[in-house]
Amino acid sequence: MGVLKHNPVNDKLVLRLLDRRWALNSPDAKINQIMILNPKEDGLNGDVTFRNITQPCLDEGIMKKNQSFPSFYVVRDDLLHPLVNGNKARKLDALLPLLEDYDATDVVTCGGCQSAHTAAVAVSCAERGLRPHLLLRGEAPETLTGYNLVSTLYGNVVYVPRSLYAKRKEMLTRHAESVAGRDGSVIWLDDILGASSRNHSSGKQNFSKADPVKCPEKSRKVVVINEGAGDSVALLGVVRLIQYLSQNHLFGKDQALNIVVDAGTGTTAVGLALGALCLGLPWEVTAVMLADKINAYKEKEQNLISEYLRSFMSSADGLDPSIVNAEIVQWVERSLPRKFGNILKGEVQECQKIARQTGILVDPIYTLAAWDIATKLSQNMLEDRKVVMLHTGGTLGMFGLAQRYRSYFKIPDEDFR
Repeated sequence: MGVLKHNPVNDKLVLRLLDRRWALNSPDAKINQIMILNPKEDGLNGDVTFRNITQPCLDEGIMKKNQSFPSFYVVRDDLLHPLVNGNKARKLDALLPLLEDYDATDVVTCGGCQSAHTAAVAVSCAERGLRPHLLLRGEAPETLTGYNLVSTLYGNVVYVPRSLYAKRKEMLTRHAESVAGRDGSVIWLDDILGASSRNHSSGKQNFSKADPVKCPEKSRKVVVINEGAGDSVALLGVVRLIQYLSQNHLFGKDQALNIVVDAGTGTTAVGLALGALCLGLPWEVTAVMLADKINAYKEKEQNLISEYLRSFMSSADGLDPSIVNAEIVQWVERSLPRKFGNILKGEVQECQKIARQTGILVDPIYTLAAWDIATKLSQNMLEDRKVVMLHTGGTLGMFGLAQRYRSYFKIPDEDFR
């Protein structure tokens, strides 16, 4: 990790960077503390037993008895919105106001059949009066459920054969042009971001607006968002979260942390690390690789940092440009690697155990991987460094998994006390 090898950008710069309109009214998130009990001493079966010691209503005697046990914290971004994944809400936090500033009418994006990203875009756009158009990879499932159902209810869904989906840019461009029609226009989010950054630095927004009185039937302005919203503007909402967590009544600016997060595209992990770097925090970020190899994640990290510096920073801001080649995220393998999207026998039961013992629902594709790493780190971590897991959501995906892995969801009724 190279986080502390560079001079931190002062708080004034971060405040300027975050001085904008946001989709979320507040960056606040609920934080739970999870204690890890020794199964032998506690007399319970299983590898590890968890207790959520956040609520004061728990047995104080048990809490005092187990004060010596390790623990970690969970930032509950899964509670930000009932249908929009936690990390997706953070990614869209700065992005959605840009669409409104541009006076967009339609949004085109893509994802897998059970994509949390497309569901988040569909819900968030519909809430703001924008028309979402979603290109989903593969064939329609026999029964619509989970994120696929949400995408279908809120957005205009088209299923795309895998051979065509492989050429994403061509696919997205063609569909956006068909949505725009002869009199409409198509623009990619990157282009809006470039214009927004130039206008934002001068305190002005110069996007052309249609007059609802003189031009009630305005032509369509279609914005294309990349798969997963993995653009630099998505980093801003995560940086905002880091600033919130660094407040004195939470973790503070001097407390050493190791933040653990599951990594799909890796955008959230890079945003966390950049936020800590810009604020000069002694925080490390550990990202569990789920969808690609380490070289691809490192390349994504460099590209996002480059885009972030180009879009939001200047040479006068004091952030060392050499961080483009620095490794600000620690990328690690999940405990049991496998092809992305697959789950292993016993993982659904592990999710059930965690839910029953802590009241926190994790899913076997994404957040269980982060939970496992946070558990291991907290048992080996030095006393002066706390472990914090960012719960990115993913729970609606359980419905889709129940279709694919029916035998794994035949859960025996065991008593996880």
